[in-house]
Amino acid sequence: MHVNPDDLLTIGDVVRRTGVSASALHFYERKGLIFSERGGANQRLYPRHMLRRISLIIMAKRLGIPLGDVAAVFSTLPGHRAPTHKDWLRLSLAWKQQLEERRRAIEALEHELTGCIGCGCLSMKACLLLNPDDSLGPQGPGPVRLQSTAPTRRSRHK
Repeated sequence: MHVNPDDLLTIGDVVRRTGVSASALHFYERKGLIFSERGGANQRLYPRHMLRRISLIIMAKRLGIPLGDVAAVFSTLPGHRAPTHKDWLRLSLAWKQQLEERRRAIEALEHELTGCIGCGCLSMKACLLLNPDDSLGPQGPGPVRLQSTAPTRRSRHK
């Protein structure tokens, strides 16, 4: 059987192939992440190449990448034709940079936590995470020292 990336799949076919609920597909479509056409009886029909986009959305969610970031990267892809290898390469390079930033932030956090928990110093004066007399309070909410080592995040669009 020859599979054409522009073949149209029913929403039921897409749900079965991806494991994503129909309501999630509708949500992704409203957000401009995926596209469908209307067939007879106003039924949604998705080009087969949308399966790849949906797979990337699933992976992005597992990696904690906000849908706003996914939308920004997808905006560089053609919407109504199958992306080329060059299109996917450009997308993967953009995500690779984001993932490398995340990896560095996680490694920095891991180092701080390992040093603090694993140092065995038992002296809270030496702990990098200590905040005596709430001296860091004026600098903002949350773990200020740890946040300063993390890469800045783009705004989230859910």
